[in-house]
Amino acid sequence: MAILSVDLAYRSWADLGVVVLDRVQLEQGNREQASSIASRGAGPIGCEILSLMDAGDGQRTVDANLLAGRMNHLCNTRGIRVIMLDGPQAWKSLTNGLEHSRVSERQLNTAAKTGLPGMVKPVTYRAFAEFCLDVYDALCRRGWKRLETKDQPGSPQDRVLVESYPHAAWKALGLKPLPSKKRARVSDLAEAYAALNALIPIRTNRPPNHDQLQAIVGGLPGLALEEHNAAGTRIVGNPPRREGGHWREGFIVLPVPPAGPGWLNSMHWLD
Repeated sequence: MAILSVDLAYRSWADLGVVVLDRVQLEQGNREQASSIASRGAGPIGCEILSLMDAGDGQRTVDANLLAGRMNHLCNTRGIRVIMLDGPQAWKSLTNGLEHSRVSERQLNTAAKTGLPGMVKPVTYRAFAEFCLDVYDALCRRGWKRLETKDQPGSPQDRVLVESYPHAAWKALGLKPLPSKKRARVSDLAEAYAALNALIPIRTNRPPNHDQLQAIVGGLPGLALEEHNAAGTRIVGNPPRREGGHWREGFIVLPVPPAGPGWLNSMHWLD
């Protein structure tokens, strides 16, 4: 089953990184071996790079409810049950023992922090944080729910929202994080994409830009969640909950490197 991964942005529709990830469909004779490899999080991945822009969106900022509607429609069309979103899903709990951040943000030492409702660090992060929370809420109104436990999504009918963090995802895979969009050169993108492909073969329908590459690496644990592969994810933070009329805390989910030191040699049959 495919998953949707979105590197969120609110200033421009063109800044959204949108990809659909799925295991590559193989010939019948290879499926048993492919299934075994995929269960270790090492199977080849197909990546379809998409755009959620419509005509006339070019000069408009991103509307959270409209974006949620388009994502929901795409998922309904494709039968997708897991959406990975690079952006905060909630505010910090008053009782989590931290002054300025959620537990997940503290554990991953994120560059930006979401504190109590309306409070963020740095202050310039507030508009983006509030936009992200609006996206989560708009999707929940359409029948989605935030990942509630560290167990895998249960029922096949579950439609789950999962928070990603690409910077930490690169590090979790043992790879150098991609530089910020403003600082990244074409050579940085090529180097990062090559390193990721050397670890996990990924077949894209076109070369990814910065936002799309971040969506790819951030979305990888979504495949493990969809495949009920507990060994393929690292889940940090506390469960999301309602507190004082707001959503608080929430998990951030990271990928885990493919298991087995010699798994690349077992993939020669893909050539």
